[in-house]
Amino acid sequence: DYKGQKLAEQIFQGIILVSAVIGFIYGYITEQFGWTVYIVMAGFALSCLLTLPPWPMYRRNPLKWLPVQESGTEEKKPGDRKPKRHPKS
Repeated sequence: DYKGQKLAEQIFQGIILVSAVIGFIYGYITEQFGWTVYIVMAGFALSCLLTLPPWPMYRRNPLKWLPVQESGTEEKKPGDRKPKRHPKS
């Protein structure tokens, strides 16, 4: 559902943003760029864990689909067929 997709996107972006800010600050204080990368990667892994599986919180507003129609009940009209192409001589 679209509301669930929007929620998942907001959670994903929020976790990435927060982990990037925390990682940058911690990496700046310790003067180690590696810690910044590790914290951002941990935030990415956490956001993937929270947003990729189809959790029930993302499926609260299911879409209404059209009912299935039988395709064999209608006959094709002669005008519905594609004309045959003849090779050029």
